[in-house]
Amino acid sequence: MSGVRVLVTGAAGSIGSVLCSGLVDRGHTVVGMDLTPEPGGFPGEWATADCADPDAVEAVFVAASRAGGLDAVVHLAGRPTEGSLPEELTSHVVTTAALLDAMVAHGVTRIVYASSNHAVGRTPHPHVGTDLLTVDVRPRPDTFYGVAKVAAEALLSLYVDRYGIDAVSARIGSFLPQPETVRSLATWLSHDDAVRMFDAALTTPDPGYAVLYGVSANTRGWWDLEPGRALGYDPQDDAEDFAGQVTADEEKDAAEGTHVGGSYVTAAFNRPALDAPARPVRLDGP
Repeated sequence: MSGVRVLVTGAAGSIGSVLCSGLVDRGHTVVGMDLTPEPGGFPGEWATADCADPDAVEAVFVAASRAGGLDAVVHLAGRPTEGSLPEELTSHVVTTAALLDAMVAHGVTRIVYASSNHAVGRTPHPHVGTDLLTVDVRPRPDTFYGVAKVAAEALLSLYVDRYGIDAVSARIGSFLPQPETVRSLATWLSHDDAVRMFDAALTTPDPGYAVLYGVSANTRGWWDLEPGRALGYDPQDDAEDFAGQVTADEEKDAAEGTHVGGSYVTAAFNRPALDAPARPVRLDGP
């Protein structure tokens, strides 16, 4: 499967802006979708719409069908901050449901979902070089954001079983131009590797339902990269190349070194499920 025509939600975001250009460079055709107007120089078609509105999503699919149809969806859209449980479920689960229903209605058979390391963030920290975090570890979200990512993964699994579509869930680590903390020396996903990962997930034959970890080939990494390699994702970059530019912070590094989710397991993120936080806290994943 090559040269796909793909709808990318959240196309104006930090990952989306990098990914859309990268996919076009690899021969794909991109239809961008976001809440914001089309950014200047966007390398494809554009739709301004809310993924949480099923009617708006349906209209985007209808327009895309008239222009040549779609082969796949990359779902990046969603709030990157911790909020109340209803906010997170709307942002990450309702949007996924709207896209899946439109896919089924229009015969689009593949989705690649930007999940997060925070879906398993409460998992105790593995040991570098001895233990690896596998994709089979049970869901242990560290935040309501993580809960919503787990729920979206479950919804994808249901649609794979019910309708026979293909769905790849990428549990992304720290998507940054370069690593900024000691933790991100293990969790970093480079821009180039992100493009490689989504390209592989879009083109690998018959993945069914699959989960991979969206991280680069980091020397200090403790992620099992083999599920990604089985799908054709062969990361090339290593956060260790930037280790000399990362300043250690003994207190912060100790707090972030106990669990997969880093500091997001701490009491600073504890709040009632149905109360919106006074101040959103930005997460490091999508």
